[in-house]
Amino acid sequence: MEVEKMATEIINEISEFLQKGRAKNVKKLVQQALDEGVDAKEILEEGLLSGMMTIGGKFKRNEVFVPEVLVAARAMNAGVTILEPKLIEIGNEPIGKAIVGTVKGDLHDIGKNLVALMLKNHGFHVIDLGKDVPQAKILETAKEHHAEFIALSALMTTTMQRMREIVAAAKQEGITAKIIIGGAVITHGV
Repeated sequence: MEVEKMATEIINEISEFLQKGRAKNVKKLVQQALDEGVDAKEILEEGLLSGMMTIGGKFKRNEVFVPEVLVAARAMNAGVTILEPKLIEIGNEPIGKAIVGTVKGDLHDIGKNLVALMLKNHGFHVIDLGKDVPQAKILETAKEHHAEFIALSALMTTTMQRMREIVAAAKQEGITAKIIIGGAVITHGV
């Protein structure tokens, strides 16, 4: 019973430090939890994902803003980096492959980075192509890795149309990956 209580306490601490954006503390506590025999999936789900869900709820209610979400996301990434080898070791294989990138001409990547992190943390193998990515590179990578998803980002109205071009080219080339688009300029009509 005492071991169970300690595991619950450390998982709660991981969640709290994640919400505060304290990456070093999260990293240290995740390693400590693993060293003490806490299940890696429990650390991921109850500590890291739970903390990120709390931050997401606060963001939705305008209690925190993008900078706080980004700092929390970095803290989560620090914890996931420690957990990843253990999750693979216990057979937690990726559930799919996702290609992410900001389209050619656009240098904004905050949203893309958040989506990449969320996909990774929900079990996807993520291939992050970065920002200012040409259409050919996106499509070649999707084919090469047999990606199930392609996630495209654009912040500027001048680059938004590239997404439509990529979708059309993917269809023309027979790429069957689901394509997700996002960014501040995206509306339901795009």
